[in-house]
Amino acid sequence: MSLDTGTEALARLAEERVDHRFKGLPPDAEGLTVGELTAQRRNLFTDGYTTPVLTLSAERLEHNLALMESYTARHGLAFAPHGKTSMAPQLFRRQTELGAWGITLAVPHQVRVARAFGTRRVFLANEVVDAPSLRWIAAELARDEDFRLVCYVDSVHGVELMDAALRGSPRPVEVVVELAAGDGARTGVRTAAEGAAVAEAVAATRTLRLVGVAGYEGEVPRPDPDRVRAYLRRLVALAVDLDKAGRFTGGSEIVVSAGGSAWFDAVADVFAEIPELSLPVLKLLRSGAYVSHDDGHYRELTPFNRVPEEGALEPAFRLWAQVVSRPSPGQAFANAGKRDAAYDLHLPFAQVVRRDGVQRPATGITVTGLSDQHTWLETAPGADLAVGDWIGLGLSHPCTSFDKWQLIPVAEADGTVVDHIRTFF
Repeated sequence: MSLDTGTEALARLAEERVDHRFKGLPPDAEGLTVGELTAQRRNLFTDGYTTPVLTLSAERLEHNLALMESYTARHGLAFAPHGKTSMAPQLFRRQTELGAWGITLAVPHQVRVARAFGTRRVFLANEVVDAPSLRWIAAELARDEDFRLVCYVDSVHGVELMDAALRGSPRPVEVVVELAAGDGARTGVRTAAEGAAVAEAVAATRTLRLVGVAGYEGEVPRPDPDRVRAYLRRLVALAVDLDKAGRFTGGSEIVVSAGGSAWFDAVADVFAEIPELSLPVLKLLRSGAYVSHDDGHYRELTPFNRVPEEGALEPAFRLWAQVVSRPSPGQAFANAGKRDAAYDLHLPFAQVVRRDGVQRPATGITVTGLSDQHTWLETAPGADLAVGDWIGLGLSHPCTSFDKWQLIPVAEADGTVVDHIRTFF
C-alpha cells in the first residue's frame, strides 16, 4: 500500500454516510457524509449531538501527540507508538507526520488495517505462528518493497512454524528476540541462553532475519525503578551478546525496543547506556496510551509525574452522558454504561455538570457502578444534579475506551466539533 493510496483511503473516510452505526451523532445528520457533518462545525452541546457521546479534546490531543514526539527526539529515541490503543488510521497518519518511525501493532489483523491506510513501517509486538497471516505478510513484503515489518520470536518451535509457512517467500521477515520481563511474566524467552537458542534457530532459516531484541518492561513483577531498569539492562545485555555472536548479519541496524506508557523514562535512561555495537542501533520506543492519556490509570503512572520538567500529558477523553433518573436525594442515574465507558481498571470519574449552557464542577457526585446502559451516581447532600443535566465523565484506560466507539467527535474547548476520528477494532 503506497502512501498516496493510503492518503486516498483516509480521504474516503470522510465520504462515509452518517447513519445508525455511529453512536452520539445528530439524528438530523442522517445521510450526510462525515466530511459534510464536520464542515458544519456544529456545537457538541447545542447542535444535535446525543448522549452518551465520547469526545476527544482537539487541543489536548494535539498537545499529547506533539509532546511525545519532542520527548523521544530529545532522548535520541525512534518512536513507533502502539496503534492498538486507538486503531485510528487518522491518528496513525498524524503520528507519522510528526516524526514517528512507524506504528506498533499487536496482531496481524491490525497490521492489515494499518496497511489499508498506507502505513509503511510496522513493529508487530507478537510472535506470529498462523500460516495464513504469515503468507499475507510475505505477500505484502513481496508486493511493496517500501514496506517494513518487524515481529517477535520467542521460541525455537515458533521459529520452525514461521519458517514452514514462509518457505518460498522472496523477502525474509525481520524478527527480534523477545525477552520476558521475569518469571511468571507474559511472553518472551526467560533466559539469555533461551534467547541464544532462538537466535540460532532463526540463523538456520532463509525465511527470517534476526535484527534485534525487544521486550515490555510493563510486565516486570512488582515494578519499581530499580527492577524496571534491571530488566532493561538485561535486554541490552542480550543484544550485546547476540551481536558478539554474529547474529545480526545482513541488515543495516540493530533494533532494541521496549516501552509502554508507564516507564518510558527508564527506557530512555537505559537505552542511553547502550554501547557501540557492530551496526547502528535503532532505539525504538512503543508507548501508545499517551495519545489520549486518561483520568485514572495513566494519570497515576505516567513517567511525567517523575520528570515534570519534561512536560505533562493531558487527558483528552470526556464521555458526556445525561441524567435520566433522580430517584432519591442520594442517587442518580445517567445514560452511559459498560457499552460506552472503560471500566476494566477504574470506574469513570464525574468531572463536570452542564445545565442551560453553564458548566460547573461535579461537586459531591461520585460514580459508584456501571450497568450495561446506566451510570450509577451517588450524590452527597446538597449536590445540585437534576434530570436532563449533562454530566462529563473522565475515563481510565484509553485502550478500552477507543474500542467502544466507531466514530469519535473531536471538539474544541467551546464545544465546536472540528473532526471525527474513525476506529477499526
